[in-house]
Amino acid sequence: MTDTDARLQPRKKGLTRRQKRSLSRGVQYTVFVAAVIAFAVAADWGRLQNQFAQADIAKQMFPDVITLALKNTVLYTLSGFVVGLVLGMVVALMRLSSVGPYRWLASVYIEIFRGLPALLIFIFVGVAVPLAFPGTEIPGGTYGKVAIALGLVSAAYMAETIRAGIQAVPKGQTEAARSLGFSPAKAMISIIIPQAFRIILPPLTNELVLLFKDSSLVLFLGVTLEERELSKFGRDLASTTANSTPILVAGLCYLLVTIPLSYVVRRMESKAQEAIR
Repeated sequence: MTDTDARLQPRKKGLTRRQKRSLSRGVQYTVFVAAVIAFAVAADWGRLQNQFAQADIAKQMFPDVITLALKNTVLYTLSGFVVGLVLGMVVALMRLSSVGPYRWLASVYIEIFRGLPALLIFIFVGVAVPLAFPGTEIPGGTYGKVAIALGLVSAAYMAETIRAGIQAVPKGQTEAARSLGFSPAKAMISIIIPQAFRIILPPLTNELVLLFKDSSLVLFLGVTLEERELSKFGRDLASTTANSTPILVAGLCYLLVTIPLSYVVRRMESKAQEAIR
């Protein structure tokens, strides 16, 4: 076959990349729709509504689910976040210290509290601390215990986030501050840390979302009726009414806070990406 004959032969046409992508998306949408339809057909919506969507039971939860349970959850979260942020800053600076024992102590702390489940930390604060120090009371009662427990857990994660943020600040910033006569400590406080916080604000906000959910572990500390948070409040009413509607309402209250916070995190991450570009 000559070259002329080869050119005259019809070429086999396959799918282009765009067609392949379109076909792939079509298959994925089809599978998704089929799964949704299968779930909708297979689920017993009557039983689900009877167990999780009783309007009269939901009405009984208001306004206490907001004025008591949600309020306590927010207070527990904020107190734990403040303790964790302060302690995390200290641990991060120890981790960056030129003094060996400080670095080792910070590393041990981070590895231990990142490795242990939050539940064990709550049990430790609620049980082990009173046994180790008889006659002593943690200031703030349950609120103080929750702040310490959540703070110990979150500080280990925040410390690594803060350390990464500090190291992400260009070294030229430190050199410029030193050339202006700033001491190392003043340069760190006035120049480096503020810039680091602009970098780490999204992950810190994400940590706040995680703490908001971890506050449900407060039930292991033993709380009074006035100290109940959303999960405990919902579980108590679910046991009283023999219905799961209170648990669903409590879950919706969690989403009422976590979804806006998650949106804020995404917005901050997008702005940070735009600033980099």
